[in-house]
Amino acid sequence: MMQQTREAIADWINHASLAKDDYLFPSRTKSSLHLSTRQYAKIVGSWVASIALDPAAYETHSLRRTKASLIYRRTKNLRAVQLLLGHTKLESTVRYLGIEVDDALEMAEQTEV
Repeated sequence: MMQQTREAIADWINHASLAKDDYLFPSRTKSSLHLSTRQYAKIVGSWVASIALDPAAYETHSLRRTKASLIYRRTKNLRAVQLLLGHTKLESTVRYLGIEVDDALEMAEQTEV
């Protein structure tokens, strides 16, 4: 899967004639250089709708949370998930994932990063 992703991104960079310093997904408006979160949400919503799923059930934030939850379940590495999410406090990550604080802190102490 990773190889397919790399190839798709390389194809996009070539197709869009992007330079080294360009954003991977440039804005479609002139008010910004990069794709906005609102534009991204509309694109994801249209992709989800195009395969006959309910866009309300697959919003960008729920996809972000699902990815973090899957990484946590697979690795049990809270610190890594915290870094990926950009949280400054481990407690925020614990709350975001919906896991017990005591269990999470114990696992975090046992996990070296």
